[in-house]
Amino acid sequence: MATDLVEIDPERPQPEILERAAAAVRRGQVVAIPTDALYALVADPFSLRAVGQVFKAKGREPHRSLPLLVGGLMMAEELVGELSNRFCLLARRFWPGPLTMIVPASAKVPLKVTGNTGRLALRHSRSHIANQMVEILNQPLIATSANISGKPTCRSGIEVFGMMDGRVDLVVDGGACAGQGATTVDITEPYWRVIKAGAIEEKELADCLQPS
Repeated sequence: MATDLVEIDPERPQPEILERAAAAVRRGQVVAIPTDALYALVADPFSLRAVGQVFKAKGREPHRSLPLLVGGLMMAEELVGELSNRFCLLARRFWPGPLTMIVPASAKVPLKVTGNTGRLALRHSRSHIANQMVEILNQPLIATSANISGKPTCRSGIEVFGMMDGRVDLVVDGGACAGQGATTVDITEPYWRVIKAGAIEEKELADCLQPS
């Protein structure tokens, strides 16, 4: 496949560029976009063809789940199998922001997206581009790091193009991403735990979750 590259203003994204990227997602294609911390591959989680294309582009093992971007708590609620008080507290405190939560997936989410685990990673980003694409498409988006599995993550559109040329359909180049990566917390078990350290400290999560 030939990979297209198009430039975008990350602070004031041009509507025609966003629409072009959204149209590609509607067609079941894979698009790389800048988010608040790094570049992500976005695609339609409800299209099994698109899901397969993401796994193929990354060389990702099929038992590993694909994170989803949402536009807020209401959209997230439809994707969560069992809505816990813990999830609501963290979402209200840290979203939009650099927090990914691992939750039980609802039946609406294809099992392939969860890596056949029935668990799902959700995030509401601060990125204007990511949020506007979710809004245009009116649905969650797969959003996994734009790199080949095992290789370093990409923080610029040119890096993504260099690594993923021929693997994705479109790279939306918004320059360099300088933000700190998201903290990932698993809240599916009786005791929550941080899976991946990031911009939000474990103490901040504990303060938010401790009984008042």
